[in-house]
Amino acid sequence: MSETESVRPQTHRETGIVSIGSYVPRTRLKRSAIATANGWANPGLKARAKGTRAICSHDEDSLTMAVAAARQALASVNITRDAGPVDIQQLILASTTLPFSDRQNATIVGEALGLNENLHSYDISGSLRCGSSALMNALRQTDSSLVVAADKRQTQPASIDEMTIGDAATAVVTGSDNLLAKFVAASSVSIDLVDHYRDAHSNFDYTLEERWVRDEGYLKIIPTAIRKLLQQQQMNPIHIDRLIVAGPNARTCASIAQACEIPEEAVQDNLNLECGDTGSAHALLMLAHALEQAQPGEKLLVVSFGQGCDAILLETTDKVMQLSQSSPLQTMLDSGIEEDNYQRYLSFNKLVELDWGMRSERDNRTALSAFYRHRKTVTSFIGGRCTHCDTPQFPRKPMCANPECRASNAQKPEHFKDKAASVKSFTEDWLALSYNPPLMYGNVHFEGGGIVMMEFADFQPGELNVGTPLSMQFRIKDEDSKRGFKRYFWKATPLLPYPPHTH
Repeated sequence: MSETESVRPQTHRETGIVSIGSYVPRTRLKRSAIATANGWANPGLKARAKGTRAICSHDEDSLTMAVAAARQALASVNITRDAGPVDIQQLILASTTLPFSDRQNATIVGEALGLNENLHSYDISGSLRCGSSALMNALRQTDSSLVVAADKRQTQPASIDEMTIGDAATAVVTGSDNLLAKFVAASSVSIDLVDHYRDAHSNFDYTLEERWVRDEGYLKIIPTAIRKLLQQQQMNPIHIDRLIVAGPNARTCASIAQACEIPEEAVQDNLNLECGDTGSAHALLMLAHALEQAQPGEKLLVVSFGQGCDAILLETTDKVMQLSQSSPLQTMLDSGIEEDNYQRYLSFNKLVELDWGMRSERDNRTALSAFYRHRKTVTSFIGGRCTHCDTPQFPRKPMCANPECRASNAQKPEHFKDKAASVKSFTEDWLALSYNPPLMYGNVHFEGGGIVMMEFADFQPGELNVGTPLSMQFRIKDEDSKRGFKRYFWKATPLLPYPPHTH
């Protein structure tokens, strides 16, 4: 049984993409390292050993990547609490790997971003096309929306998925003003073809035979959605400038284009060699990559597969040239650090249990009532600024930290997460507990004042120096494995997009 739906904006007012931002973890696991480790069990892996897959560090997940991508998207339109009233009315978080099943993850993202509390937020999941579905819903509305798609999928060692899947996130701000790309139309097909699945109690996907998925799924369902959209628009397929298909490999994408009479040269790179298939984020990630290469007036067709298919038609405007001049995603893709330590990857994903010593034997229970009182400090990274002497400090306290002032109850909120910062002092501690030793921490100096003792992340040993520029990133701070609760805070990382690694 199938249902095909074609949609237009529910208003005569033009809508589209205002900005787009992505996050790809800095670490890139070499596929050759996977094949070397597991080729004895599955010799077929060696045929897929080219390129790298982006992998989260031990302190990253879908939620932290979502925050990072959203900050990239919001920065380009300067929507911050410091700039005045926030005009994001809706926040949609799409993922199949959200850390909480019954705690709204989108709310955590909103608080980390410092968005207005008067916000409609919700999570969307259940299919790898949830990212494109969320974008489609937002494009049908004139209100400003923030759509974020992120996935960190676990893969079984020695499986094909382990070679092909990657971790990443992309965020899109939609609205009706200053558009990078206009929303033209969309079409959806809903068909329960099970190409893979993961039940509620499993860590890994169960994947069906590739040829059957290709022949019955990709080559039949995707063309159905594309043809419906083209017929609706009375559009000749040769006018599609970029075809963005998330899921199939390059050869299958070429077959889809041929079946729909779309020029083969319009098929967009699927980024498999650079980062792998990033799940619910991949259609939006490929869209971000395409927009960085696009010229004004191009027509982009975005296609995402998963128990059916979404197809979204966009047309670029003159403002798209802003992306091609900076190319933040391409810079991020080019600036990763290759990792050939397969065992480290297994540890990061809790696929092997290492002995971390007695320092790891502790009860990490979270006092949730205290967390609620201090959530602006912890989640939003908000400190204080004295209204008497103008001294910033973190955390915010009843008394000013300036010894020459010491004014009581005279501080106003001060956001620290977006401030320029640099290393004031640092330590690489090989004795302290860290799931990616050594533990790096030290004093961070913030531009305009304020010094905070923080943990450093994503740096290699020997890479830190006094004066190294930093950015603040939302990360997993700790985990109560006994009760299944993650705590998040901010860590100091290299600037995004990442600088070249020279060590």
